[in-house]
Amino acid sequence: MPFSTPLFVWAFLPLVLVLYFSLRQELRNPLLLLVSLLFYAWGETFMVAVLIVSCVANWGFGRWIEASVGARVKKRRLILGIVFNIGLLVAFKYADWLWSVASWLLHDTTGLVAEPLATLGSLLPDTKEWRALLDKAGNIHLPIGVSFFTFQGTSYLVDIYRGDVGSQRSLVNFATYKSFFPQLIAGPIVRYRDVHDQIEKRDVTLDGFAYGVRRFVIGLGKKMLIANIVAAPCDAIFDLPAGQLTPVLAWLGLVCYSLQIYFDFSAYSDMAIGMGRMFGFTFLENFNYPYSARSVTDFWRRWHMSLSSWFRDYLYIPLGGNRGSRARTYLNLVGVFFLCGLWHGASFSFVVWGLWHGVFLVLERAGLGAWLAKRPAVLQHAYLLFVVALGWVFFRATDLTLALAYIGTLFGAQAGDPAVHQVVHFAQAEIWTAIACGCVGAAPWLPRAVAWWKGLDGRGRAGLAASLEYASVALLALVFVNCAMKLAAGSYSPFIYFRF
Repeated sequence: MPFSTPLFVWAFLPLVLVLYFSLRQELRNPLLLLVSLLFYAWGETFMVAVLIVSCVANWGFGRWIEASVGARVKKRRLILGIVFNIGLLVAFKYADWLWSVASWLLHDTTGLVAEPLATLGSLLPDTKEWRALLDKAGNIHLPIGVSFFTFQGTSYLVDIYRGDVGSQRSLVNFATYKSFFPQLIAGPIVRYRDVHDQIEKRDVTLDGFAYGVRRFVIGLGKKMLIANIVAAPCDAIFDLPAGQLTPVLAWLGLVCYSLQIYFDFSAYSDMAIGMGRMFGFTFLENFNYPYSARSVTDFWRRWHMSLSSWFRDYLYIPLGGNRGSRARTYLNLVGVFFLCGLWHGASFSFVVWGLWHGVFLVLERAGLGAWLAKRPAVLQHAYLLFVVALGWVFFRATDLTLALAYIGTLFGAQAGDPAVHQVVHFAQAEIWTAIACGCVGAAPWLPRAVAWWKGLDGRGRAGLAASLEYASVALLALVFVNCAMKLAAGSYSPFIYFRF
């Protein structure tokens, strides 16, 4: 049940809020747990069992690790908990891909792999039987959000092991944290140590609730009025056969996708943060205008911050971070971003996307960053947008062949007939308006203007701050009305990060 559906906006969320505030404090977590499981089961039916198993297992492992006597026993129990979480992720997210790779190695390669395996003779089924086995084992359903709640469980166990936080004694409270519906299926990755006090007790103030509503409306506007609108031409362009794509269309599709993925995912984070505040939770920010960065390094301090900080704290630093030799630091960076790409999807194109960013991080650390710092800001910004946009091709394309063909078209290596697929067929006035609004909204111009306006009020011009508040309420009301019309019309509404 995506957030940007009439059922969620007009029925599910209002009903849950009414029930929540009508109950005593001690009954609110059980309510949130129940509605979160129902929310997940709405789209995943029996796969909710995977979420329940993950909740129970991580709660048990946490208690078990904390009760350990001796460092070796404690570490062994931590390893078992991590193996469980990673095993769960591999079983549901990567098994299909691993089977297909195994099938390719066994049947579509010659000499290097297939012939040595053939010498095993009777130990292996014949070719047809083996291929049938691989096909039968494939097509495993991917539970929505499994990557997010698996990483949540892993960080919880590691933090207990390190002594950063104590284990949660109540299974209901822990399951409420892990399955809380606003952040369940697409993040942000909320760490237990950041909200453990709020799990036990939280208060909802009028100002906090109002902020949550505003933040939810902002996210809904990003989703319905920008991301959804630019998604339509993006999908149509990326679906064109390579021979029919022109450079102009390729660049238009790439601009649309760059805006779609940012406004789609940041919209979800905004709505999750807003709903969390309505229920008394304060979640950390997940985006900080990443397209305004001037380097890939800075981009990853601003983009999906809950994920990048997770990889930093639980993988990069334990591997040694930048404390070893220069070569080891570079290897750590590339390795982490290889896994970051793989985390996003079981595909070689995601792996290449991760390595693409890892290589540029290494180049910036090796000297490119220092060189860029001496260049004009506009050049730094253009470099960042160019690198990130090209990386999105690998992220969006379904396989490497299509990604490379698309990039070739971007630079004129191959081009279709401009008369067959004209730009006007893909981008009308509404789309150009959404693109323009996206370009403005992706930069921190609006908060800077607000800060400047409030500064005028502080210099003796009374009433300016109040007028700004009235204007913002009117603007949010206008955004919400437009979103309501889009919801009623049943407009195209894909959610990119549901598959992660």
